[in-house]
Amino acid sequence: PEPPEGGWGWVVMLAAMWCNGAVFGIQNSCGVLFVSMLRLFGGSEDKQMAFKTAWVSSLSMGMVFFCSPIVSIFTDLFGCRKVAVIGAAVGLAGLLASSFVSTIEPLYFTYGILFACGCSFAYQPSLVILGHYFKKRLGLVNGIVTAGSSLFTVSLPFLLRVLLDSVDLFNTLRVLCILMFILFLAGFTYRPLVSSTKDKEGGKKGKFRFPTDKKICNFSVFKVLSYRIWAFGIPAALFGYFVPYVHLMNHVKDRFGDNVPEEVLLLCLGITSGVGRLIFGRVADYIPGAKKIYLQVASFFFIGLMSMMIPLCHVFGALIAVCLFMGLFDGCFICIMAPIAFELVGAQDVSQAIGFLLGLMSVPMTVGPPIAGLLHDKLGTYDVAFYLAGVPPLIGGAILCCIPWIHERQKLKERAKPVDGETTEKMLENESTLVSNTIEKPTGELESGI
Repeated sequence: PEPPEGGWGWVVMLAAMWCNGAVFGIQNSCGVLFVSMLRLFGGSEDKQMAFKTAWVSSLSMGMVFFCSPIVSIFTDLFGCRKVAVIGAAVGLAGLLASSFVSTIEPLYFTYGILFACGCSFAYQPSLVILGHYFKKRLGLVNGIVTAGSSLFTVSLPFLLRVLLDSVDLFNTLRVLCILMFILFLAGFTYRPLVSSTKDKEGGKKGKFRFPTDKKICNFSVFKVLSYRIWAFGIPAALFGYFVPYVHLMNHVKDRFGDNVPEEVLLLCLGITSGVGRLIFGRVADYIPGAKKIYLQVASFFFIGLMSMMIPLCHVFGALIAVCLFMGLFDGCFICIMAPIAFELVGAQDVSQAIGFLLGLMSVPMTVGPPIAGLLHDKLGTYDVAFYLAGVPPLIGGAILCCIPWIHERQKLKERAKPVDGETTEKMLENESTLVSNTIEKPTGELESGI
């Protein structure tokens, strides 16, 4: 059915906004938890503690995206509401289990896998359901929804700092379980739109037809060349993307000591990321077709440049300025992912198109922070890690530049095909009509003679 552009969709938008906030607010605030984990589980004799601890946050963020192809299949089979509710319940169980561990190793499973998988199953339906309720305002709505993570990224570091100072790490994780419980309730708002009377009747009878293998795993999206380049170009740009979120807090402690409020940097990232999502989400609505990708190209260029500038900042104020710009273009990159997917593959295949993309993104986002931690353990500084983290976004942005041109050529070819098909079909219809008239005429004469 045609998206209603509002109505119950505004409630869905608020629920999806909370989902983005709870999931990525916790993930993006991992720098604060990282420092606390180092202090709690680390020891002076362990020379690779930064490397080991980085795997907790890195594995968690990677699994959010790694599960996405599977989540997209379940979303197509069972609908957004069921998948989101079950995902939030699993995430809640994983986070609660993380608050009862005594060493770093169990966190790899409870926080890095179980909690993250639950977040993934809760998160992706929030992207898909928006396309059911909005079309003309999809860019704006996506901007508002993804701004939820910015709102949480701004506020959570200060809340976490207060909690970690007043209670311990484990009680802090238990407090965060409240966010996941609210997310569990929010999933019930993802009411599906019924397209026809036939679908309504099928829903009332409770019939469930298991689709074919082709429907379950829709690899046909990779036949679209522009999507194929986009799906591999973005992961190429993200090898260093998550490094600042994990290691920036520890880098500030190494360089400036405890005399500066390092949480201010996450505040700057969160505020400008939210502003970027609102601004560029609205701007994307005015940019036709696949040309929206040029916004992502610009965002990757600035993200890479800002990452390289982090080691050059020997004054805390300069580091704040870098984080302000990085957050702005981070918001630009994130808020237009769903609208671009709709443009490249259409609404029919968008669920699995987003799922495959997020799955491919999981690999670079997982390996980047541990490599940065390993470099810090070997060299005693994060400088080389931040320099290297800035290179992949520049390469990935260059790859994406050609997509709008390729997509336009594809559309021109597709427009030419139906015309030829329609012409052939009309010729066959005319031919069959002539044949039938020729047969009917003598038959009619014979009947009248009798």
